[in-house]
Amino acid sequence: MIAINVGGSERRSSPTPPCTLEEGNHGHRSRRSFHALDGTPVWSLCLGLIAAVVLLSPPVSAGTLSHEQALQALQDANDAEARREGVRTLGETGTSVDLPWLVAALRDEDPLVRAMAESSLWRVWSRSGDEEIDRMFVTGVAEMGARQFRRALETFTRIIDRKPEFAEAWNKRATIYFWLGEFENSLTDCDEVMKRNPYHFGALSGYGMIYMQLDRPERALEYLERALAINPNLRQVRSAIEDLKRELLERGREST
Repeated sequence: MIAINVGGSERRSSPTPPCTLEEGNHGHRSRRSFHALDGTPVWSLCLGLIAAVVLLSPPVSAGTLSHEQALQALQDANDAEARREGVRTLGETGTSVDLPWLVAALRDEDPLVRAMAESSLWRVWSRSGDEEIDRMFVTGVAEMGARQFRRALETFTRIIDRKPEFAEAWNKRATIYFWLGEFENSLTDCDEVMKRNPYHFGALSGYGMIYMQLDRPERALEYLERALAINPNLRQVRSAIEDLKRELLERGREST
């Protein structure tokens, strides 16, 4: 199992990663910003995919496997279909105590199990255990998708005020702050995410995105590598790490 020892402020401990596609260079080498082909910031695209998981994914048929059966299925090394069903069930009904199982499944030999484990992690993270809070959360994600950032900011702040232990509310607010260019506020909220959910490769990626914007490639690289250590399937993160390593090498040559 992968575990990250996070103590105090996450920014003061060792860092990691982002979600990145095509690097956009807008004339300032010191301001790295990764974009998709249409110019949309990649963290926006990541959020869009998350929103799709939360809002659009069809529910898994209830009662397919019990919780205990799901855990047993995940341990069946000879049956990929059983492991898929186990991951699917935990995504639908699991809680924070099941996170180590899903994180371990990110390294399964079966690519579909790995993909389903990532989706299931986001599903579990997006449930607070309180139906009213969950309805507010869905509203906030929809507001983000509609680019109603100030309204979404208010929604997630209300959620945090009412249920501060809900890590994913902090993560969504961190994302909004990033979009608004309020990087220090975003970093602060990422700290809160990691205090509550040390497996959150999305927040770790967020740190990396912020530090790239702040022209701190060494720090960005640390966070991106941490995100990849938890979820080795983040191909864009892996690509961004290689880009950062090349940039740091070039900077080192220029300084000599």
